[in-house]
Amino acid sequence: MATRKSIEDCIQKCEDAIRYAQEQYKSGLEQEHYHDQEYTKAMQQIEESVNDVSDLAHSANSQQREQLHRMRLQLQNLQNEMILLEHDPTVVGGKLH
Repeated sequence: MATRKSIEDCIQKCEDAIRYAQEQYKSGLEQEHYHDQEYTKAMQQIEESVNDVSDLAHSANSQQREQLHRMRLQLQNLQNEMILLEHDPTVVGGKLH
């Protein structure tokens, strides 16, 4: 069974990844894509967090699984938004497909 501490640590890591990814997403919307490495890093952190949440959910109780499920939905929603943002260095400001 997952401990309360392991759940809290995972949630904290996810929230940190979300904040960083949101910053990079906003930057991708506003700038001329000078931060491609940071954008990619943010997407990798989101993917790692999704995987961590999924792994931890296997050993969680029903209440913890619900909490992790909500976090996974937030992560995947942001991940989808980042994927849909046309992050191309030749496009100024980025745009949605």
